[in-house]
Amino acid sequence: MPIDPYILLLLGTVGIAALLPARGTGADVASGASTAAIAFLFFLYGARLSTREALDGLKHWRLHTTVLACTFVVFPLLGLAARGLVPVLLTHPLYQGLLFLTLVPSTVQSSIAFTSIARGNVPAAICAGSFSSLAGIVITPLLAAALIGGNAGGFSADSVVKIVLQLLVPFLAGQLLRRWIGGFITRHKKVLGYVDRASILLVVYTAFSEGMVQGIWHQVSALRLAGLLAVEAVVLAVMLTLTWYGGKALRFDREDRIAIQFAGSKKSLASGLPMASVLFGAHASLAVLPLMLFHQMQLMVCAVIAKRRARDPQPEVTGTADPSAGSRTAVGTATHSG
Repeated sequence: MPIDPYILLLLGTVGIAALLPARGTGADVASGASTAAIAFLFFLYGARLSTREALDGLKHWRLHTTVLACTFVVFPLLGLAARGLVPVLLTHPLYQGLLFLTLVPSTVQSSIAFTSIARGNVPAAICAGSFSSLAGIVITPLLAAALIGGNAGGFSADSVVKIVLQLLVPFLAGQLLRRWIGGFITRHKKVLGYVDRASILLVVYTAFSEGMVQGIWHQVSALRLAGLLAVEAVVLAVMLTLTWYGGKALRFDREDRIAIQFAGSKKSLASGLPMASVLFGAHASLAVLPLMLFHQMQLMVCAVIAKRRARDPQPEVTGTADPSAGSRTAVGTATHSG
């Protein structure tokens, strides 16, 4: 089972923040740099998403609607149901982080990778992940404001301005400039991927530094972390089961069910971390902890499932192909870190 090297870097960054948290002027500089990094991340997200590819993907609208429903309806319902575990198993801050985890969009990169390994509908996974990331820029902050309330900024004018300026405006700017910079983005996607990850590390350092200075980490014990992991394991198992058998009930074929399972059961670390920084401010460190743990868990579990799906016997193809499979035509790939 894979251990994501990036998770190790994130944990190392948390360790540095614990030992050497930014204070005073250093905290102000780190906060300003983190704000700029978040805006740049969403600018790159906008520049990478091809409008033509998104429109092509609409041909398979039933699949994408199913994935969006899993991501932004079923997941949040599970998060709300976990409220009954407070304070017996989870503290209120950890529960808020768990609820936020259920609100963030799906991944792109890992959904594509696992769908490919399992011999599923890769173009559909690409489009579904891209749609989810795009919708999440608007839906995630609104759901967080409605379900989490004041600690996520609520519907105050200040929170709306922050969301628009730090997330939506850079994304739209990237979309508008894609015509001129799309080629550069494609040619240098590997280098820009490193920039992505370095920016997220900066966001994590800033968030955990603020948490250390405010002493909020004294609220977390080993027993509470174990309880959080157990709850996340149940949530992941439920979503993997619902996406697989739900796809069967909705009469999707095997390739589509694989795409639905991997795109509909995941949550994006790359999108969630900067969003949490904007929405939670000084409380972001506890808010992102459940997401970081869930990210590694989903990689390990889905890697096993993908390899088992790859060994499934291929069904014999008879008759004419389903014309609704238009999304299986070649489309470009997105490069979001997940």
